[in-house]
Amino acid sequence: MTDKAVEIGIFGGSGFYEFLHDAEEIELETPYGKPSAPLVVGEVEGKRVAFLPRHGRKHELPPHRIPYRANVWAMREVGVRRIVGPCASGALTRELELGASVVCDPCVDRTRGRADTFFAGPETTHVSAADPFCPDLRRVLVETARDRGIPVRDGGTVVVVQGPRFSTRAESNWFQAAGWEAINMTAYPECHLARELELCYATIAMVTDYDVGVEGGESVSAEQVVRVFNENNARLRELLHAVIPKIGPQPRDVCSTALGGARI
Repeated sequence: MTDKAVEIGIFGGSGFYEFLHDAEEIELETPYGKPSAPLVVGEVEGKRVAFLPRHGRKHELPPHRIPYRANVWAMREVGVRRIVGPCASGALTRELELGASVVCDPCVDRTRGRADTFFAGPETTHVSAADPFCPDLRRVLVETARDRGIPVRDGGTVVVVQGPRFSTRAESNWFQAAGWEAINMTAYPECHLARELELCYATIAMVTDYDVGVEGGESVSAEQVVRVFNENNARLRELLHAVIPKIGPQPRDVCSTALGGARI
């Protein structure tokens, strides 16, 4: 290990519980409780990286019980300024192949009751969510995937549902009619909490299934999601290991200046 600052964070999703080797564990207590697991800090080609499996090491935390605020706060606590949050996602269109990835932008929040802000008063703060994913991180992810021949879609709306249940056919048809491309259960509030702390955040949505309302779609099962994710895990790891060395210091952008003019 070195004394370099930890600037890059990776959240692991379903089926993605380990990432770094020859690393140290950091136990943290945040103002919002403990994160999903201890942070694991190591290096990838000279860059110090913090990894945290959002569902816990044994997938013991369903989407609606993930301590999102604690997780994002813990990343900032160790110095992280830029976060990549891969996640398993369903496809709302047959144009997306199983195992392909979508570097999403924007998102639609269909969750409820989640603690999704650090600003609960007394100082009222309204942080814009117009463009919730970091444009620079998105660019690096797309360019790197294409350079390595990894199937990737640049852009696509992800609708984030509450979970842990999957969609009904009627809900799935509604989401498709709206023109949205992907569906998952964790991108929100993770992305917005990062923005409230002026951190960069981007997600890679790996397509693990076709949502139930997609033409010819069968009922989605957790077993299928994990199987497809595991089959493509090596490709995701390859992409992350290639992307991390290309991620530069946080620029002065929509992420790092999010609190400018947000407070009343």
